[in-house]
Amino acid sequence: MNIKNHIISAALLLLMGGSMLTSCKNDGGFDYDHAGFYISDTEASPVVTFAVEDTPASYNLTVQSTKQVDNDVTVSLAIDLAKVEEYNKLNGTSYQPIPQNAVQLESNQVTIKAGTAMSTSTAVRVVSTEDFTEGVTYVIPVSVTQVSGSNNEVLPGSKTIYLKISRIINFFSIQANSNASSNFIFDKTIPLSTLTYEMKIYPQKLNRTNYPQRFLALEQEDESKSLLLRFNEANADNKLQVILSGNRFLSNTEFENGQWYLLSIVCDGSNISLYVNGELDASITGSIEGGSLDFKRYEMGMSWGGYTERQFFAHRFCEIRIWDYARSATEIKGGMCGVDPKSEGLKAYWKFNEGEGHIFKDASGNGFDMDWSKTSRDIRENGVMVATPDAANAIQWVKDDINKCVQ
Repeated sequence: MNIKNHIISAALLLLMGGSMLTSCKNDGGFDYDHAGFYISDTEASPVVTFAVEDTPASYNLTVQSTKQVDNDVTVSLAIDLAKVEEYNKLNGTSYQPIPQNAVQLESNQVTIKAGTAMSTSTAVRVVSTEDFTEGVTYVIPVSVTQVSGSNNEVLPGSKTIYLKISRIINFFSIQANSNASSNFIFDKTIPLSTLTYEMKIYPQKLNRTNYPQRFLALEQEDESKSLLLRFNEANADNKLQVILSGNRFLSNTEFENGQWYLLSIVCDGSNISLYVNGELDASITGSIEGGSLDFKRYEMGMSWGGYTERQFFAHRFCEIRIWDYARSATEIKGGMCGVDPKSEGLKAYWKFNEGEGHIFKDASGNGFDMDWSKTSRDIRENGVMVATPDAANAIQWVKDDINKCVQ
C-alpha cells in the first residue's frame, strides 16, 4: 500500500472510531444474551462508515441472529430516509438523508438458513454523487421492517443501520506567498457579539525560533478589534498564539509541518476557545471588548511594512468561515472537509477552490467576494494604506495528493 492509501485508510479508521464513540447514545444498547436479530456491524454503533470514492459503490448488508436458527428466517429491509431526522433529534447531529435517486437497495429481503446465524447479503448501492452538496454529510438509513419464520425480535439498538457516506475530496488551496500579503476591506460589515472563526492550514516551515510567524487577521476596518493568529511567539515551540480583541492565549498543541489542521476559534460571550481538528485545545475566560465587533477586513499573511518577509509563514490554506454564533464541538467536527454554504449562522465562507485567478467567491451567497487586485497595505509603517494591485499576480493555487480530505 502506498503512502497516499495509508493516509486515506487511517483517516477512515478515525472517522469510524469517532462515530463509534459519539453515535451510540440513545440507541437501546446491544445485548448478545438476548435472543434476537441484528443488522451486522451495528454492535458498537448504529452509524457505520461507507467509503465512496467512485460510483457505483456498494456496501454488502447482512442480518445476524444471536444464535443459530432452527428453520429458515426471512428478514425484510427498506431504506427509510425519515430515520435521519429522528436520529439527529436524539443525538444532536446534522446529517442529511442521501438524495433518493442516488441510492438503490439490491434486494429488500435476506434469508438466514436453518442451522446458521448469518443471512445472505444484499447490496446498498450509491449510484451517483451528482446531487450531493459539498460540506453535507449524507446518511443512508436501512431498517428491518419484518421478520418471518421466528418469534424472536430485532435487538432495539440494531434495527436500523445508518450508513454514513465518507467521500475522499481532492481540493484546491492557496500556497502562501509573501508578495500576496495584503488586506481586503469590504464595503459592508458583519456585526458579531458571539462568533466562530474557522480556517484550514497546512504548515510547511514551522521552526522553533523566537520570532512570530503570522498568517491571518480578521478585523474591524481600523484594526481596533481583531483576530490575529501567529506561531512561535516568544519561543513558544510551534504553538499557536490566538489574539482576539485583547484576549490572548497559546495553544496546547505543538503543531507539525506536513499535515492539515482545522482551526476553530469560538467566542460565546464569556469564554474564548480554540478547537484543533474538532477537539477542544485551549480555553480562557474572555469576551469581545465592548461586547461586539464589526468584521470588515481580511489580512492575508502579515502585510505591515517590511514584516511581509520577516514574519512570513510558509503554508497552504483554504476554508475560511465566519459564523455569528458559538459552534459546538459536534458541529465543528462535522465540517472537517467543508460545510453546507446555506448553513444557518454562516455569514461568510471562502472555500478558495476557484483554482485560478485572484477573485475569491463568498460561497455563503452573502456578498463578501474578494478581488485581490483591489487590496492595500501599510507599506511604509506610517498608517497610510497603499493600493497593492500586484498582490493579485502572486496568488498561487495548488491541488495535489496532499490536498485530500475524507468527509
